[in-house]
Amino acid sequence: MSQSFSEETHRNLLSRIPQCTGREVADWLRTVDEGPALFRFEEKVSWLRGEHQLAYGHAKAIIHEHDLRRAARRLL
Repeated sequence: MSQSFSEETHRNLLSRIPQCTGREVADWLRTVDEGPALFRFEEKVSWLRGEHQLAYGHAKAIIHEHDLRRAARRLL
């Protein structure tokens, strides 16, 4: 079962991603866009972790942010 992070925890994880991974969040979001067309959230997290050796929390935060931004674009 997946763990839900608070908005504050999500923002904290995002702010640490560049320091921990050496890549900006925008780069990771592009990587997800260019990656395989997986449907389920956990499949995307698993792919990102396996392909790029990310920690679970970082991968989950990136996928969550990707989904939030995609949903926001749909509202426009």
